[in-house]
Amino acid sequence: MTQENEARYRADLQGEIDSASLYRALAQAEGDPRTSGIYRKLAAVEDAHAEFWRKNLKDIGATVPSLQPGWRTRLLGLLARRFGPSFVLPTINVLERADSGTYDAQPEAVAGGLPTAERSHARVLDALAGKSGLAGSSIAQLEGRHRATGGNSLRAAVLGANDGLVSNLSLITGMTGVTGSEHIVLLSGFAGLVAGACSMAMGEWLSVNSARELYAHQVAGEAEELEQVPDEEREELILIYQAKGLGESEARILAERLMAKKDTALDTLVREELGLDPQELGGSPWAAGAWSFCLFAAGAAVPLLPFLFFSGLNATVASLAASGTALALVGAGTSLFTGRGALFSAGRQVAIGALAAAVTYGMGRLAGVALAG
Repeated sequence: MTQENEARYRADLQGEIDSASLYRALAQAEGDPRTSGIYRKLAAVEDAHAEFWRKNLKDIGATVPSLQPGWRTRLLGLLARRFGPSFVLPTINVLERADSGTYDAQPEAVAGGLPTAERSHARVLDALAGKSGLAGSSIAQLEGRHRATGGNSLRAAVLGANDGLVSNLSLITGMTGVTGSEHIVLLSGFAGLVAGACSMAMGEWLSVNSARELYAHQVAGEAEELEQVPDEEREELILIYQAKGLGESEARILAERLMAKKDTALDTLVREELGLDPQELGGSPWAAGAWSFCLFAAGAAVPLLPFLFFSGLNATVASLAASGTALALVGAGTSLFTGRGALFSAGRQVAIGALAAAVTYGMGRLAGVALAG
């Protein structure tokens, strides 16, 4: 039992060290002093939790390890410093919500009040993710086919590149099955890269532009309601703030202040009722299209580039090796927002890519035989 407790305490300690390090990285990357202060407070609480588990290890006579943040934490922190907290915040939010019940079945943690604190952190991150709306980040608009996790730009970037990689790998292996000419394979792969990237770019442009038109229509409707039935809009604001935990009198005072200026009132109603940033309205469709084109093209170039430098079997082997490596990296990247192990995710991604390549190669061979006959 002591050994089981020691292993659990070590795992809990590692989790708290990771969380504290990540919050500090978000604080350093955050430009708003108030939000940065929130991240620092969260880091301080996680530091206190880490001390809690160190004490538990000492109490059972175990050696307290000197632990460092894990690879996932370091990578998320690096991305936050490079692209801003909004780039990784939805991913962190999802992981925090998934981990918020971890301590519920641990009596020591319950006695120390840790489950309550972790749920509080999850709510704070949820509010911060909703507040940021990922405004101002072009890549954050790449959600079209990968919208499931709600504004997760990191997820969209990884899966956007994966689309190009898997689709062009399948096309190139299929053409390899049809013909032994690397020139035909090269041309086919280049055509697949351009066609796929253009298709993805136009799809993203249409998706974001359509969303902007819908949002603009909703904002116009809200402005019309504010003009025609201001009393009803005031009551809606009061109910919204009551739902957020304010008393009726406080909610009414706040709503009255906001309604005194129509521009402020409309901005607040749009954010609170529609969940939109009226200044962004979903971002630029041109930026979304450009990012989609670049990400798809980057992925599609991986299995294609070896055919520029090698020929025959060497080109095919180099293409498969480069694609396998890239698929493993993509799989490891998906573990950032799924919480699964990096090795498992990498292996699964390689297996899926290999299956797709094998299927298209087999179909290509059949087509080649049929055409030759």
